[in-house]
Amino acid sequence: MPAPELIRIVSRDSPMALAQVGRVRAELAARHPATVTEVVPVRTTGDKWMGDLSKVEGKGAFTKEVDAALLAGEADLAVHCVKDIPADRPLPAGTTFAAFLERDDIRDALVHPDGLTLDRLPDGARIGTSSVRRVAQLAASHPHLNCVPFRGNANRRLEKLASGEADALLLAVAGLHRIGRPDVISEVLTPEEMCPPVGAGVLALQCREDDMLTIDAVSTLNHPGTYREITAERMFLHVLQGHCNSPIAGYATTHRNGDLSLRACVFTPDGKTVLNAHEWAGPLDPATLGTSVAVTLLRQGARELIDSIAH
Repeated sequence: MPAPELIRIVSRDSPMALAQVGRVRAELAARHPATVTEVVPVRTTGDKWMGDLSKVEGKGAFTKEVDAALLAGEADLAVHCVKDIPADRPLPAGTTFAAFLERDDIRDALVHPDGLTLDRLPDGARIGTSSVRRVAQLAASHPHLNCVPFRGNANRRLEKLASGEADALLLAVAGLHRIGRPDVISEVLTPEEMCPPVGAGVLALQCREDDMLTIDAVSTLNHPGTYREITAERMFLHVLQGHCNSPIAGYATTHRNGDLSLRACVFTPDGKTVLNAHEWAGPLDPATLGTSVAVTLLRQGARELIDSIAH
Protein backbone atom coordinates (compact mmCIF):
# COMPACT_ATOMS: atom_id res chain seq x y z
CA MET A 1 0.00 0.00 0.00
CA PRO A 2 1.43 3.44 -0.94
CA ALA A 3 2.20 5.98 1.77
CA PRO A 4 0.00 9.10 2.03
CA GLU A 5 1.16 12.26 0.28
CA LEU A 6 0.67 14.30 3.48
CA ILE A 7 0.69 13.38 7.18
CA ARG A 8 -0.37 16.10 9.63
CA ILE A 9 1.18 15.47 13.05
CA VAL A 10 -0.48 16.86 16.18
CA SER A 11 1.44 17.29 19.41
CA ARG A 12 1.75 19.44 22.52
CA ASP A 13 3.45 22.73 21.73
CA SER A 14 6.27 22.56 24.31
CA PRO A 15 9.90 22.63 23.07
CA MET A 16 10.38 19.01 24.12
CA ALA A 17 7.20 17.84 22.42
CA LEU A 18 8.15 19.60 19.19
CA ALA A 19 11.62 18.04 19.36
CA GLN A 20 9.93 14.65 19.66
CA VAL A 21 7.85 15.43 16.59
CA GLY A 22 11.10 16.28 14.82
CA ARG A 23 12.34 12.75 15.47
CA VAL A 24 9.13 11.26 14.09
CA ARG A 25 9.29 13.44 10.97
CA ALA A 26 12.91 12.41 10.37
CA GLU A 27 12.10 8.71 10.73
CA LEU A 28 9.09 9.03 8.43
CA ALA A 29 11.17 10.90 5.86
CA ALA A 30 13.78 8.14 5.89
CA ARG A 31 11.17 5.46 5.20
CA HIS A 32 8.73 7.43 3.04
CA PRO A 33 10.68 10.20 1.30
CA ALA A 34 7.74 11.17 -0.91
CA THR A 35 5.48 11.89 2.07
CA VAL A 36 5.25 15.49 3.28
CA THR A 37 4.70 16.06 7.01
CA GLU A 38 3.22 19.09 8.74
CA VAL A 39 3.09 19.92 12.44
CA VAL A 40 -0.16 20.83 14.20
CA PRO A 41 0.85 22.14 17.66
CA VAL A 42 -1.80 22.40 20.38
CA ARG A 43 -1.75 23.78 23.91
CA THR A 44 -3.04 21.19 26.36
CA THR A 45 -4.82 21.66 29.67
CA GLY A 46 -1.84 20.09 31.43
CA ASP A 47 0.50 22.65 29.90
CA LYS A 48 -1.73 25.57 30.88
CA TRP A 49 -2.61 24.40 34.40
CA MET A 50 0.20 24.74 36.95
CA GLY A 51 -1.71 23.30 39.90
CA ASP A 52 -2.55 19.79 41.10
CA LEU A 53 -3.15 17.58 38.04
CA SER A 54 -5.83 15.61 39.87
CA LYS A 55 -8.05 18.70 39.59
CA VAL A 56 -7.86 18.61 35.77
CA GLU A 57 -8.27 14.91 34.90
CA GLY A 58 -4.76 13.88 35.92
CA LYS A 59 -2.44 12.74 33.14
CA GLY A 60 -5.26 12.90 30.61
CA ALA A 61 -4.78 16.65 30.82
CA PHE A 62 -1.71 16.23 28.58
CA THR A 63 -3.50 14.24 25.88
CA LYS A 64 -7.12 15.44 25.68
CA GLU A 65 -6.64 18.28 23.19
CA VAL A 66 -4.23 16.23 21.10
CA ASP A 67 -6.76 13.38 20.91
CA ALA A 68 -9.53 15.84 20.02
CA ALA A 69 -7.57 17.24 17.08
CA LEU A 70 -6.92 13.72 15.80
CA LEU A 71 -10.56 12.66 16.11
CA ALA A 72 -11.80 15.88 14.50
CA GLY A 73 -9.71 15.18 11.41
CA GLU A 74 -7.48 18.19 12.00
CA ALA A 75 -4.47 15.86 12.07
CA ASP A 76 -3.63 12.33 10.95
CA LEU A 77 -1.10 11.30 13.55
CA ALA A 78 -0.60 12.13 17.24
CA VAL A 79 2.73 11.90 19.05
CA HIS A 80 2.57 11.22 22.78
CA CYS A 81 5.00 10.35 25.54
CA VAL A 82 3.68 6.99 26.70
CA LYS A 83 4.12 8.02 30.34
CA ASP A 84 1.51 10.77 29.78
CA ILE A 85 -1.17 8.44 28.38
CA PRO A 86 -3.60 7.16 31.05
CA ALA A 87 -3.65 3.37 31.27
CA ASP A 88 -6.64 3.08 33.63
CA ARG A 89 -9.01 3.66 30.72
CA PRO A 90 -8.94 2.74 27.02
CA LEU A 91 -7.73 5.01 24.26
CA PRO A 92 -10.40 7.36 22.90
CA ALA A 93 -12.87 5.40 20.76
CA GLY A 94 -11.87 5.45 17.12
CA THR A 95 -8.12 5.68 17.76
CA THR A 96 -5.32 3.13 17.99
CA PHE A 97 -1.59 2.91 18.55
CA ALA A 98 0.17 2.52 15.21
CA ALA A 99 3.72 2.29 16.57
CA PHE A 100 6.04 2.68 19.53
CA LEU A 101 9.43 4.17 18.68
CA GLU A 102 12.59 2.56 20.00
CA ARG A 103 12.96 3.35 23.67
CA ASP A 104 15.27 6.10 24.92
CA ASP A 105 16.88 6.27 28.37
CA ILE A 106 14.38 5.41 31.12
CA ARG A 107 16.34 6.92 34.01
CA ASP A 108 15.87 10.05 36.08
CA ALA A 109 18.57 12.71 36.47
CA LEU A 110 19.46 15.06 39.28
CA VAL A 111 20.18 18.62 38.20
CA HIS A 112 22.17 20.71 40.71
CA PRO A 113 23.81 24.06 39.85
CA ASP A 114 27.07 23.02 41.53
CA GLY A 115 27.05 19.43 40.32
CA LEU A 116 26.26 17.78 43.65
CA THR A 117 24.93 14.23 43.70
CA LEU A 118 21.81 13.19 45.59
CA ASP A 119 23.77 11.70 48.50
CA ARG A 120 25.78 14.91 48.93
CA LEU A 121 22.81 17.26 49.22
CA PRO A 122 22.56 18.85 52.67
CA ASP A 123 19.65 18.35 55.06
CA GLY A 124 16.64 20.39 54.04
CA ALA A 125 17.72 20.83 50.41
CA ARG A 126 14.70 21.64 48.22
CA ILE A 127 14.11 19.25 45.32
CA GLY A 128 11.82 20.59 42.61
CA THR A 129 9.35 17.96 41.39
CA SER A 130 5.59 17.47 41.22
CA SER A 131 5.86 13.75 40.48
CA VAL A 132 4.22 11.69 43.23
CA ARG A 133 6.41 8.79 42.08
CA ARG A 134 9.60 10.76 42.71
CA VAL A 135 8.34 12.33 45.93
CA ALA A 136 7.50 8.93 47.45
CA GLN A 137 10.82 7.39 46.49
CA LEU A 138 12.81 10.34 47.78
CA ALA A 139 10.86 10.19 51.04
CA ALA A 140 11.89 6.55 51.36
CA SER A 141 15.55 6.92 50.38
CA HIS A 142 16.41 10.51 51.39
CA PRO A 143 13.92 11.65 54.04
CA HIS A 144 16.16 14.59 55.00
CA LEU A 145 15.41 16.30 51.66
CA ASN A 146 12.33 18.45 50.97
CA CYS A 147 10.31 18.21 47.77
CA VAL A 148 8.73 21.41 46.48
CA PRO A 149 6.02 21.44 43.77
CA PHE A 150 7.47 22.21 40.33
CA ARG A 151 5.26 22.25 37.21
CA GLY A 152 5.96 23.44 33.70
CA ASN A 153 7.96 22.07 30.79
CA ALA A 154 11.61 21.12 31.30
CA ASN A 155 12.94 24.46 30.03
CA ARG A 156 10.68 26.34 32.40
CA ARG A 157 11.74 24.16 35.33
CA LEU A 158 15.39 24.85 34.57
CA GLU A 159 14.60 28.58 34.58
CA LYS A 160 12.87 28.26 37.96
CA LEU A 161 15.88 26.39 39.35
CA ALA A 162 18.20 29.14 38.10
CA SER A 163 16.02 31.76 39.83
CA GLY A 164 16.43 29.96 43.16
CA GLU A 165 12.96 28.43 43.55
CA ALA A 166 14.62 25.09 44.41
CA ASP A 167 18.12 23.82 45.15
CA ALA A 168 17.97 20.91 42.69
CA LEU A 169 15.64 19.25 40.18
CA LEU A 170 14.71 15.74 39.18
CA LEU A 171 14.05 15.40 35.45
CA ALA A 172 14.02 12.59 32.91
CA VAL A 173 17.35 11.88 31.23
CA ALA A 174 15.59 11.32 27.90
CA GLY A 175 13.79 14.65 28.14
CA LEU A 176 16.98 16.58 28.83
CA HIS A 177 18.60 14.99 25.80
CA ARG A 178 15.58 15.82 23.63
CA ILE A 179 15.83 19.53 24.48
CA GLY A 180 19.60 19.50 24.04
CA ARG A 181 20.45 20.01 27.73
CA PRO A 182 22.30 16.90 28.93
CA ASP A 183 25.01 19.30 30.11
CA VAL A 184 22.98 20.20 33.22
CA ILE A 185 22.89 16.63 34.56
CA SER A 186 24.71 16.23 37.88
CA GLU A 187 23.89 12.58 38.41
CA VAL A 188 22.00 9.86 36.58
CA LEU A 189 20.01 7.70 38.99
CA THR A 190 19.78 3.97 38.35
CA PRO A 191 16.33 2.37 38.08
CA GLU A 192 17.06 0.73 41.42
CA GLU A 193 17.62 4.16 43.00
CA MET A 194 14.59 5.77 41.32
CA CYS A 195 12.15 3.37 39.68
CA PRO A 196 10.92 4.95 36.41
CA PRO A 197 7.30 5.60 35.43
CA VAL A 198 5.42 3.23 33.17
CA GLY A 199 6.23 4.20 29.58
CA ALA A 200 9.44 6.04 30.39
CA GLY A 201 11.48 7.08 27.36
CA VAL A 202 8.95 5.92 24.75
CA LEU A 203 7.05 7.85 22.11
CA ALA A 204 3.69 6.47 20.97
CA LEU A 205 2.22 7.17 17.55
CA GLN A 206 -1.58 7.21 17.52
CA CYS A 207 -3.90 7.26 14.50
CA ARG A 208 -7.59 7.05 13.74
CA GLU A 209 -8.32 3.35 13.48
CA ASP A 210 -10.06 3.70 10.11
CA ASP A 211 -7.08 5.52 8.53
CA MET A 212 -5.31 2.43 7.22
CA LEU A 213 -3.13 4.40 4.80
CA THR A 214 -1.52 6.36 7.65
CA ILE A 215 -1.42 3.36 9.98
CA ASP A 216 0.45 1.28 7.40
CA ALA A 217 2.97 4.05 6.80
CA VAL A 218 3.53 4.80 10.47
CA SER A 219 3.72 1.16 11.55
CA THR A 220 7.09 0.89 9.79
CA LEU A 221 8.50 2.97 12.67
CA ASN A 222 7.43 0.43 15.31
CA HIS A 223 10.20 -1.13 17.42
CA PRO A 224 9.20 -4.72 18.32
CA GLY A 225 11.19 -4.87 21.57
CA THR A 226 9.75 -1.61 22.79
CA TYR A 227 6.25 -2.75 21.79
CA ARG A 228 6.58 -5.83 24.02
CA GLU A 229 7.89 -3.79 26.96
CA ILE A 230 5.13 -1.19 26.73
CA THR A 231 2.45 -3.86 26.34
CA ALA A 232 3.58 -5.41 29.63
CA GLU A 233 3.91 -2.09 31.44
CA ARG A 234 0.57 -0.63 30.38
CA MET A 235 -1.30 -3.86 31.15
CA PHE A 236 0.28 -3.79 34.62
CA LEU A 237 -0.92 -0.22 35.17
CA HIS A 238 -4.35 -0.96 33.70
CA VAL A 239 -4.96 -3.87 36.08
CA LEU A 240 -3.86 -1.79 39.06
CA GLN A 241 -6.23 1.04 38.06
CA GLY A 242 -4.02 3.65 39.68
CA HIS A 243 -4.98 7.31 39.67
CA CYS A 244 -2.77 10.37 39.14
CA ASN A 245 -1.95 10.66 42.84
CA SER A 246 -0.86 7.02 43.07
CA PRO A 247 2.92 6.62 43.41
CA ILE A 248 3.32 3.72 40.98
CA ALA A 249 6.46 2.86 39.04
CA GLY A 250 7.47 0.05 36.76
CA TYR A 251 9.59 -0.89 33.79
CA ALA A 252 10.02 -3.91 31.55
CA THR A 253 13.41 -5.00 30.30
CA THR A 254 14.28 -7.03 27.22
CA HIS A 255 17.35 -9.07 28.11
CA ARG A 256 20.12 -10.21 25.78
CA ASN A 257 18.57 -13.62 25.26
CA GLY A 258 15.23 -11.98 24.34
CA ASP A 259 13.54 -12.75 27.66
CA LEU A 260 11.27 -10.08 29.12
CA SER A 261 11.02 -9.12 32.78
CA LEU A 262 8.94 -6.53 34.60
CA ARG A 263 9.85 -4.82 37.85
CA ALA A 264 7.21 -2.66 39.54
CA CYS A 265 6.56 -0.81 42.79
CA VAL A 266 3.64 0.82 44.58
CA PHE A 267 4.33 3.33 47.36
CA THR A 268 2.50 5.32 49.96
CA PRO A 269 3.05 9.06 49.34
CA ASP A 270 5.29 9.31 52.43
CA GLY A 271 7.48 6.44 51.21
CA LYS A 272 6.97 4.46 54.41
CA THR A 273 5.33 1.54 52.64
CA VAL A 274 6.85 0.09 49.49
CA LEU A 275 5.39 -2.91 47.64
CA ASN A 276 7.71 -4.63 45.16
CA ALA A 277 7.34 -7.24 42.45
CA HIS A 278 9.75 -8.51 39.79
CA GLU A 279 8.79 -11.32 37.44
CA TRP A 280 10.10 -12.89 34.23
CA ALA A 281 7.83 -13.62 31.31
CA GLY A 282 9.00 -17.18 30.66
CA PRO A 283 6.16 -18.64 28.60
CA LEU A 284 3.91 -15.66 29.31
CA ASP A 285 3.09 -13.09 26.64
CA PRO A 286 3.79 -9.43 27.59
CA ALA A 287 0.19 -8.62 28.54
CA THR A 288 -0.02 -11.69 30.77
CA LEU A 289 3.28 -10.71 32.41
CA GLY A 290 1.87 -7.26 33.18
CA THR A 291 -1.26 -8.82 34.65
CA SER A 292 0.76 -11.25 36.75
CA VAL A 293 2.93 -8.51 38.26
CA ALA A 294 -0.16 -6.42 39.05
CA VAL A 295 -1.86 -9.38 40.73
CA THR A 296 1.27 -10.01 42.81
CA LEU A 297 1.13 -6.42 44.08
CA LEU A 298 -2.62 -6.60 44.65
CA ARG A 299 -2.04 -9.64 46.85
CA GLN A 300 0.40 -7.51 48.86
CA GLY A 301 -2.30 -4.87 49.46
CA ALA A 302 -1.84 -2.50 46.51
CA ARG A 303 -5.60 -1.99 46.04
CA GLU A 304 -6.09 -0.80 49.61
CA LEU A 305 -2.99 1.38 49.42
CA ILE A 306 -4.08 3.05 46.15
CA ASP A 307 -7.66 3.56 47.30
CA SER A 308 -6.49 5.18 50.54
CA ILE A 309 -4.83 8.05 48.64
CA ALA A 310 -7.03 11.10 48.01
CA HIS A 311 -7.54 12.07 44.38
